[in-house]
Amino acid sequence: MDKLRLKFSKTGRAVYISHLDLMRTMQRTFSRAGVALKYSEGFNPHAKISIILPLSVGTASLCEYMDFSLAEDRDLAALPALLNGYMPEGVRVLEAYEAPGKGAELRWLRLTGVMKGSRDAAFYTEFFGRDSILVEHRAKRGVRTDDIAPAIRQARFTDIDGGVEAELILHAQEPTVSPELMMAALGQDAPAYFRFTRREAFREDMTPFR
Repeated sequence: MDKLRLKFSKTGRAVYISHLDLMRTMQRTFSRAGVALKYSEGFNPHAKISIILPLSVGTASLCEYMDFSLAEDRDLAALPALLNGYMPEGVRVLEAYEAPGKGAELRWLRLTGVMKGSRDAAFYTEFFGRDSILVEHRAKRGVRTDDIAPAIRQARFTDIDGGVEAELILHAQEPTVSPELMMAALGQDAPAYFRFTRREAFREDMTPFR
């Protein structure tokens, strides 16, 4: 069975599992559940699994996706419950289905989070409402400066006790904008603490990604 996809959540203590450890965890879980993954051919075969847009350590998500292939036919509707019996705390499979498209079709993410610092919601609303927001960051080919404003579709901020609550819709791929990059753009005005959770994923036209 090829071109399959898992939707899963990663919350609680599991947010501290790195991408590589999560890949190993997924392979062990399939093995313990008696579900045979398909492997590549060649001298060094590897499981045909790929996580779309891996999370940064410390970020939670209710909408993670993993593409995979199985070596045998399986009832996909029954697969989540079977795998969840072997998953670590904080990782839960929500759905398993035939992938209707490529992972590259995931273009926008809705996130919510809390920011704690010296600035209020009005400051963040004004800053991220600007027509141009330049940020210097490290990329694969060295340090570069990008304008992230066009990749921020929505940035709403509300004052709450002890901080500011944020709801964001950010472009996820080509270009990629993350809460971490937004905080870097703030420079000395960046909050001392922030934590975000991915809530929903969308295609370019804002239809739900699957």
